[in-house]
Amino acid sequence: MKYYIIAGEASGDLHGSNLIRGLQQLDPAADIRAWGGDKMAATGASLVKHYRDLAFMGFVEVVTHLSTIFKNLSFCKNDITLFKPDVLILIDYPGFNLRIAKWAKKAGFKVVYYISPQVWAWKESRVPSMKKTIDKMLVILPFEQGYFADKFDWAVEYVGHPLVGAIQAFQANKASHPLPASLTGELAGKKIIAVLPGSRKQEVRKKLPVMLAMAKYFPDFQFVVAQAPSLEDAFYAPFLAPYPNVKAVTGKTYALLMRSAAALVTSGTATLETALFGVPEVVCYKGNPISYQIAKRLIKVKYISLVNLIMDRMVVRELIQDDLNELQLKSALTSILEDQNVITRLQKDYRELKEILSAGGNASVNAARAIVQFIA
Repeated sequence: MKYYIIAGEASGDLHGSNLIRGLQQLDPAADIRAWGGDKMAATGASLVKHYRDLAFMGFVEVVTHLSTIFKNLSFCKNDITLFKPDVLILIDYPGFNLRIAKWAKKAGFKVVYYISPQVWAWKESRVPSMKKTIDKMLVILPFEQGYFADKFDWAVEYVGHPLVGAIQAFQANKASHPLPASLTGELAGKKIIAVLPGSRKQEVRKKLPVMLAMAKYFPDFQFVVAQAPSLEDAFYAPFLAPYPNVKAVTGKTYALLMRSAAALVTSGTATLETALFGVPEVVCYKGNPISYQIAKRLIKVKYISLVNLIMDRMVVRELIQDDLNELQLKSALTSILEDQNVITRLQKDYRELKEILSAGGNASVNAARAIVQFIA
């Protein structure tokens, strides 16, 4: 079978790579062409475009890159037409993928969407169109199946959350995932605070200065920045330079989290990854002021972190926009490092979260099986 997969972000690259391995197990002759990243390329899929060339965040940023986005859409449609896949698999990345889904349906291709756009948070008006253009929707959050069924009479399939299996497999083989020897030598027994500032330049510029300011308040800890593979070391260097107890790693986020006492994490998938590793965290978000004000008026959910959304309560502290300042971040970080009651409660909530997301079994295998059966 021929599969065409589109993932436009780092998280999609991870989930896409695990999905590809599941497809290859079920269909050894699978011919896979993909938009994604290094992880998807490592599976043997033919990589068309890297997600680093696609990632634009926020309303203002998207508008300024419209020409590039439209060129990518046109190129993608032509590439799919030439490849003639048996199925088109779209992974999250709704601004781009929903446009491709609408075109692909009209062009006669089968469309599977894996990891639903977060329409329950905003742009619920997209759902009727999605229902018409997507042949099969695979969701990874437990409340999404009921949401689509109850509000839109749409039978979607819950396959479990792919991060659970990915992280369990990683933890089971800890010795194979060391931090760089140069870094571990410099740590000299210090406890690590992981800093996960995101993968886009716009968001890193906004948040990393405030996150790294914590290094001056906690000199006995080693702060380690998880640099995005899609961004060059030189981009990060000016942010790191003022602090002697700040280092960085690239492509080692899981190895870093597995050895961290706490973490400062940008909103998004990383908040869930950190929780599944059992690391106390503070969720940080600061965006373009105009983009933030627009989003604030449109987004309907109570929380910005997946941890809190899934649990439907405030499990991890969220510092958003103006609240992400040195004073409040210092207070929140002190709490998760020193307050044993807070730490104990967090670990209990993390265990419950993992149990909820594990209910569906191995999500990547479930998703691959659903796709192969759908084609058949």
